[in-house]
Amino acid sequence: MKNNSWQPPLKPGEITESRLIRAILDGTFPINSNLPAERDLAALLGVTRPTLREVMQRLERDGWLEIRHGKPTRVRDFWREGGLGVSIALAQYQAPLPDDFVVNLLTVRTLLAPTYTSLAINNSPQAIAAFLDTSSQLDDQPKSYADFDWQLHWLLTIHSGNTFFTHFVNSVRRLYEIMGIPYFSHAETRQHSRGFYDELGKLALSGDSPAAGSLAGRVMAESCELWTRLASPSLKNTKENKQ
Repeated sequence: MKNNSWQPPLKPGEITESRLIRAILDGTFPINSNLPAERDLAALLGVTRPTLREVMQRLERDGWLEIRHGKPTRVRDFWREGGLGVSIALAQYQAPLPDDFVVNLLTVRTLLAPTYTSLAINNSPQAIAAFLDTSSQLDDQPKSYADFDWQLHWLLTIHSGNTFFTHFVNSVRRLYEIMGIPYFSHAETRQHSRGFYDELGKLALSGDSPAAGSLAGRVMAESCELWTRLASPSLKNTKENKQ
């Protein structure tokens, strides 16, 4: 019999990465401190040295660590030196999140969305209108809206003709998965996005790209306000209850 809730066990590398990140976040290995020697750290985490080495290289790429050959590995100031991988990990492991964490992400989207939305409507209005027409079939469920919203912004970046926008949206997909469901758990936010999809669909059909860009900027700014008022408190309470 199938068990749809079954999840494969975590691999040693995934467990090691999770433990190291949590140890950095809880201050076991503070910012600008040095990690123990590789042999000692591997024994502490219960993994082989090759597994640890692979994980550390991945964390270095994301901006958690600075591997210095011949010297101890330094824990970076990830707030200043980290990349998008750090933001994704913070959303997954940090509880509670800093108050401005998601708002900062939404602010970046507010700055970018008007441009890639306007370009997409100018370049491919029919393709965008056709996709938005499918929003009428959305289940009134948080995950359905979270998935659709990410797909919409991804499609807008594709048709904008600027791959930088697409790379950005692809990079924050994991953040969409983590934050999207709490955001869309409220009827008000789903209704707000439904109105955006309907209005943007009409503008796409008319080919009004400047108005589409303005609409995207206004709606993204309103999303920041809705997150602050509705979703952020509920997410914080959920994470605190799990501790």
